[in-house]
Amino acid sequence: MTKLDDDEIVVASWNFERNGQDHNGDSHRREHGMRVLSELGIDVLLRQELTGAHLKGKRAALAEARVLGGEHGPAFTSFLAPPNPDSGNATGIYTNPLLFAPVAEPEHANGMTIPLCSALVRLVGAEKEISFNSTHLCYYCGDQRAKESRRVTTLRSPGKATLVAGGFNSGDKGVHFVKWDRVHDRTHVEHRTIHRDGQWVTDTRPDEILTRQHNGQPLFIDLARYAATVLGQREALAPTASLWRRDQGPMLRIDRMYATPEFAAALKRVRVVINEDVLAASDHVLVLAVFSRRILRRELTLAA
Repeated sequence: MTKLDDDEIVVASWNFERNGQDHNGDSHRREHGMRVLSELGIDVLLRQELTGAHLKGKRAALAEARVLGGEHGPAFTSFLAPPNPDSGNATGIYTNPLLFAPVAEPEHANGMTIPLCSALVRLVGAEKEISFNSTHLCYYCGDQRAKESRRVTTLRSPGKATLVAGGFNSGDKGVHFVKWDRVHDRTHVEHRTIHRDGQWVTDTRPDEILTRQHNGQPLFIDLARYAATVLGQREALAPTASLWRRDQGPMLRIDRMYATPEFAAALKRVRVVINEDVLAASDHVLVLAVFSRRILRRELTLAA
């Protein structure tokens, strides 16, 4: 799909449940997912649950790269983290080759239940490199998520323009309150809560760690919260999962994007995408962040 505004860069994050494959091998959901991706004019896609995408010479990953490129455009550049023996749901990244020149594909072998996928790229016309990162935190243990969040903080280093997005399997501080004693799925309660101040509450530690301030400056900026509080887009804080389960309490905003100030300065809007095809494809909505290419290029050049 061609974007109406040539100045816009569209960055998307999507946890596409098991890459559109059911446990019985049926992949009918994948057709819905590819339809969603082909219609949004995406320039960067940060993916979670790329189940089996590494098999048969990365056939599924390369097919998705062609969908993103469109019928007449070049296939996107694909980056794929290695699958973990405990989980075949790898993370991955796709970038528009007309906008981003690949520089490196850093590897992150340690400290994560599911390995991070990183792509170091250069925006055409900009001096400073960009680090895009797709992550998927542990779904069953709050302590492990806190540890993994601290691992994610290593992506933020002085002078580096960084965006990290994915499934954090935890809540965001102060937005969606859950009465966990009313949730029927007790295993889910165990997975999503931590013991704090004498009671079991929603685990928000990853969000707290990633946005912790020092001398008034956050480590990372939560782009949806920035859109809501600075740009007046309250809809950016809409919950993202689960679309399918009704026994796990209310939906939470567990799919989030964090970035360094260069991205916040260029941010135009954050959009939570939910339609019939999204509902048919995955239990997570798709999150979009739209940036001004002109402003982002300027910010990257100034920073350099």
